[in-house]
Amino acid sequence: MSTAPDTPATHRTGRWLPSWLSWLARLWPQTLSGRIAAILVIGMLAAQAMTGTIWWEMRRSQLLDVPLRLVAARSADTLALLRASPPEQRAALLAQWQGSRYQLHLVDAPDATQTSPYPEAQALMAQVVRERLGQPVPLQLQQLALLGERSTDGHRSPVLLADKPEAHVRLLLQLQDGPWLQIDAQEGEIGQPVQPLQALADYVLRVYLLRSLVIVAVALVAVRLAMRPLQRLAAAAEALGRNLQSPPMDARGPREVQQAAQAFNAMQQKINEGLAERTRFLAAVSHDLRSPITRLRLRAEMLEPDALRAKFRKDLEEMEHMVASTLDMLTGAHASGPRQTMDIHALVHGVAQDMHESSGLPVPVSGQALQPYTGYAQSLRRGLQNLVENALRYAGDAQLHIDDDGQQLRIHVRDHGPGIPAAQMARVLEPFYRMEHSRNADSGGVGLGLSIAQTVAQAHGGELLLRAADGGGLEAVLVLPRGEAAAMNDSRSYT
Repeated sequence: MSTAPDTPATHRTGRWLPSWLSWLARLWPQTLSGRIAAILVIGMLAAQAMTGTIWWEMRRSQLLDVPLRLVAARSADTLALLRASPPEQRAALLAQWQGSRYQLHLVDAPDATQTSPYPEAQALMAQVVRERLGQPVPLQLQQLALLGERSTDGHRSPVLLADKPEAHVRLLLQLQDGPWLQIDAQEGEIGQPVQPLQALADYVLRVYLLRSLVIVAVALVAVRLAMRPLQRLAAAAEALGRNLQSPPMDARGPREVQQAAQAFNAMQQKINEGLAERTRFLAAVSHDLRSPITRLRLRAEMLEPDALRAKFRKDLEEMEHMVASTLDMLTGAHASGPRQTMDIHALVHGVAQDMHESSGLPVPVSGQALQPYTGYAQSLRRGLQNLVENALRYAGDAQLHIDDDGQQLRIHVRDHGPGIPAAQMARVLEPFYRMEHSRNADSGGVGLGLSIAQTVAQAHGGELLLRAADGGGLEAVLVLPRGEAAAMNDSRSYT
């Protein structure tokens, strides 16, 4: 039974993720530096959110400080007047002092075992009363709330939206002769409006937003510095893929970076040594095969009849051509020595003239290079010659065109033959690969011409492109970068 492909909202295990998690997953940075910066910012915001509760408690205490001191001072004055008055006049005095924001009542003694739920606020009010009266007074804070002011319709606004939040207090003070004075008071800040919402917005702006921007900037710089060794390692690995003879990786940096660079350089050296040993072995075998082939050629001349001798000659010619092509692939196609400045126009016209003389077929050349090219002349000539030979052998014609834009030099080799199917464009660049149907297997090719041309292009930091030509046939483009691009991509050995 077939299964539906995973969607962004599907977990790797097949479970469906909530839509908000899928949305967050799309926002998650895809680069390592971005993820580290995001983790730092999220961690900072989480820590700041926890400390924000401390800020709110401190801010709440600040909003309550002045109202509590005012209520405590007024309560101490009221208590002093009641103490100085006869007990029978206290009720009349309390009625006279009553107000909507300051209500007084004489009550029985509260539960002595009950502790105040606001110990810090109670201690502050007890200190103010003691300083006001000159002696400690039994005191109990039973209720405390910070509320917004009341509107005209009787509703109270939220604390954060209030201009002057008010403290609602219920305080009990003991008279000398036993009764307790209960005070229900409402008191706010004195002076400018407090505006808690504005204070909160200012706190969020300065603490959260500005700190987040600063931490993001610092994190990006720090992560960029920390990621440089990893970027150098990635660049070295990419350069190694293009050029096995690329310079070793810089081993400077932290200890872990030095260890990784040393391991990478050791791996590169072992790869080069293994490939060099393989090349020497194959070159030696191919070279040694020339001697028995020569002896077989001499003995074949003594064979009878002529038809058998002709068959032996053909087989020996194929063997000799294969050995020569292999040696050319292993030794002659590699660029060696310093680069030299060459006249591309003269080189291309020279190859076209040589191919015309050897095949008797015209090889027209068009286009012009803007300036001389710096590269490996012998290697480049061999690669271009192979492309023209392939075109003449399999298509019966070849046209050369030089295209130069100052950044890249492109040499086009076009034919009007059967072409190459798109599915086999990549395979024909492999060594010893030959197409059995599209091209004649008895034509003498051993499948190394395009491979050698590709190696030559890579030796110059470029590439060999194959594509179907308009109107039929094949177009091979030798792309050769100029200047720094060629030096960066220089690949002198790919075998």
